[in-house]
Amino acid sequence: MKITSANFLTSSPDLERCPESELQEFAFIGRSNVGKSSLINLLAGRKDLAKVSSTPGATRLINFFVMNQGWMLVDLPGYGYAKVKKDSRQQFQRAVSDYLAQREQLSCVFVLVDSRLTPQAIDLDFCDWLAVGGIPFVLIFTKTDKSKAGKVKANVEKFLEALSERVEGEPRYFMSSTKTGKGRGEILDFVDQVLKA
Repeated sequence: MKITSANFLTSSPDLERCPESELQEFAFIGRSNVGKSSLINLLAGRKDLAKVSSTPGATRLINFFVMNQGWMLVDLPGYGYAKVKKDSRQQFQRAVSDYLAQREQLSCVFVLVDSRLTPQAIDLDFCDWLAVGGIPFVLIFTKTDKSKAGKVKANVEKFLEALSERVEGEPRYFMSSTKTGKGRGEILDFVDQVLKA
């Protein structure tokens, strides 16, 4: 898939105020500081579509971007937010869980996992929650250029092994690097396949 247009549509604080649309939606979520905004910009072929912040947890609304005028990329607030008041954090989490569980236009969730780390309980718990809810998801292991290939491979294998103890079947996964562009083509081709299915 070639991206010919990528435009910000709107931000919504909760499910009720999400835009009315018939376009299929692909949501991106991950732990704070996993590189979500950078990945979204890579996929869009733009440096400034999603705001990249040095402060983890900067995304606090559900952000909608229209891609190729044919599908919606949805940037969700990360889990494990930093420096956010507890009541605000609960509000974000409720908005995200409502969106994921109830949004009819949602086709797939991309769960971003930091490839530099050994399996984190917060990532495994979130994937488990999606699986229990019957919400389709795939994994994207980010920052693969930041560690040696052997370490990345070991961390990915450990994560998939830990996840297999909670979830039936191995989810599809992609490896990505915003520095080298790795994974961009494969992720966009996957979106294309889902749209055509």
